[in-house]
Amino acid sequence: MSEHADLPVEAKQLLEYLRELGIETHTRQHPPAYTVEDAKELRGLIPGGHTKNLFLKDKKGKLWLVVALEDAKVDLKRLPARIGSARLSFGKAELLEEVLGVKPGSVTPFALMNDREGRVSVVLDARMMEHEVLNFHPLVNTATTTISREDFLKFLRATGHEPLIVDVS
Repeated sequence: MSEHADLPVEAKQLLEYLRELGIETHTRQHPPAYTVEDAKELRGLIPGGHTKNLFLKDKKGKLWLVVALEDAKVDLKRLPARIGSARLSFGKAELLEEVLGVKPGSVTPFALMNDREGRVSVVLDARMMEHEVLNFHPLVNTATTTISREDFLKFLRATGHEPLIVDVS
């Protein structure tokens, strides 16, 4: 039985895509983690920077994915000046599913592989990028995939997303 037998097809496709890119990851199954609080219960089991992901839409209709450490205080009022956006608000669940193919609670930068039209701009928190190893859901919130910072950047660029790295707090 494969290490990823319990993952949905989309997650298996993601992990296969990462392998095709020559990216090594480690994925660990766990109970569903819908919130940062749920995910914090996994600490100690999974090393590296643990993250949260905010799917945002600005007043002009541009989409943003902000990826930060789980404890970062993202100031949505000040963030537009730092990233060059209009006023930001959270994107609706239907839009999230349409563009990134995931449901709320499973938002992850790995979902950018589904954004083939390049509709989403990616913002990475500078503090998060100080970690050598990062953790994200592999399109489902019942597992966590650990990836090196360099391989994470390689993945983003392979999907056509050049990230903007700024201090989001």
